[in-house]
Amino acid sequence: MDPYVIEMNSNSNLPSVLDVHVNIGGRSSLPGKMKGRKARWSVRPSDMSNKTFNPIRAIVDSSKVKPNPNKATIALSIGDPTVFGNLPTDPEVTQAMKDALDSGKYNGYAPSIGYLSSREEIASYYHRPEAPLEAKDVILTSGCSQAIELCLAVLANPGQNILVPRPGFSLYRTLAESMGIEVKLYNLLPEKSWEIDLKQLESLIDEKTACLIVNNPSNPCGSVFSKSHLQKILAVAARQCVPILADEIYGDMVFSDSKFEPLATLSSNVPILSCGGLAKRWLVPGWRLGWILIHDRRDIFGNEIRDGLVKLSQRILGPCTIVQGALKSILRRTPQEFYQNTLSFLKSNADLCYGALAAIPGLRPVRPSGAMYLMVGIEMEHFPEFENDVEFTERLVAEQSVHCLPATCFEYPNFFRVVITVPKVMMLEACSRIQEFCELHYHCAEGSQEECDK
Repeated sequence: MDPYVIEMNSNSNLPSVLDVHVNIGGRSSLPGKMKGRKARWSVRPSDMSNKTFNPIRAIVDSSKVKPNPNKATIALSIGDPTVFGNLPTDPEVTQAMKDALDSGKYNGYAPSIGYLSSREEIASYYHRPEAPLEAKDVILTSGCSQAIELCLAVLANPGQNILVPRPGFSLYRTLAESMGIEVKLYNLLPEKSWEIDLKQLESLIDEKTACLIVNNPSNPCGSVFSKSHLQKILAVAARQCVPILADEIYGDMVFSDSKFEPLATLSSNVPILSCGGLAKRWLVPGWRLGWILIHDRRDIFGNEIRDGLVKLSQRILGPCTIVQGALKSILRRTPQEFYQNTLSFLKSNADLCYGALAAIPGLRPVRPSGAMYLMVGIEMEHFPEFENDVEFTERLVAEQSVHCLPATCFEYPNFFRVVITVPKVMMLEACSRIQEFCELHYHCAEGSQEECDK
């Protein structure tokens, strides 16, 4: 044997692929069966990547419509409250980040589920007598979107199904289908301020249903469920033994005439994974800190779901440590006036936008009660030149340079979503342009000329 060739194949029980051939003498020592293989490149995307589809990106990115060059663009389509600079976070929040950075204590790895001290802060902040929390009930994540992803991954297997609101946040479908999980859509009712059609919801549940997603307050609807409606939702979940994933990223972002009820405070027998984060309430979506709150007072999840979440969190080794280091100060030092001022601005813009659009023939806005959005119905029979909401919103861009998301993005055709975080003067201008657009394209429906002449 060549002294420079080391062969480790003495154990005939081992597969030949484990053979190690090291050749330093220039002769090839590839196994014989490899010699006949014709090398060729064959790199293909994974099934998971092929199954990953974001309806918003698909619709928005495929649009080739250019805004009217004579009108400044107004984007009512982006769910990012920081875009226009009129809603900065509080100075205390910024200072907390500076202090955490300057301390030099948060430059290394943290546990994948987050620092114990940071999880204790979240547990304390969201603890309620009816829904107690300890640090062990908190998993920190890279934004609320990762919290949702981990919850879906721990609750559902490929081939199972989840129940998702329609209209609803498109990420639920994007995440689920990439994992091979079927999405079943339950209806929200605009005539009832977007309450759930509970009978239709319950009819969708079968032996393969892994969880029910409840988004309250809602994106894209801006709706806030009443306590009694939440109790009815919980009754369905209890009756059918279906756990709930509560997307409460807009929790506490409700207007003065409504009240946010954390879902877990209303039930002790339905296991709930509640997802939240800093993004919206503290107006820092780019800081990417979210969390999962595990509410399981009857020990239905047991250790298995908790252990599963920990294992899944280890895939990316946790969220940004500097934001975790700032968390205590953010939660304890942000003044109440900051939250109140944000909500006051949002309610004022919501009222302004709702009032202006409700006065436009052919549009049917639904008054929001929280979050940062409102949905507007389009009476398509009065706009016959447009086939659907996608065409309507594309022409609105082309003629008036006003961007709104067609609600087809949220599985709800012939509506569009308006983001209400823009400066007031911009909101007024956008509403004025939408009115001009609608007046230009509005037609009386057949048989309703008498109504139009009024």
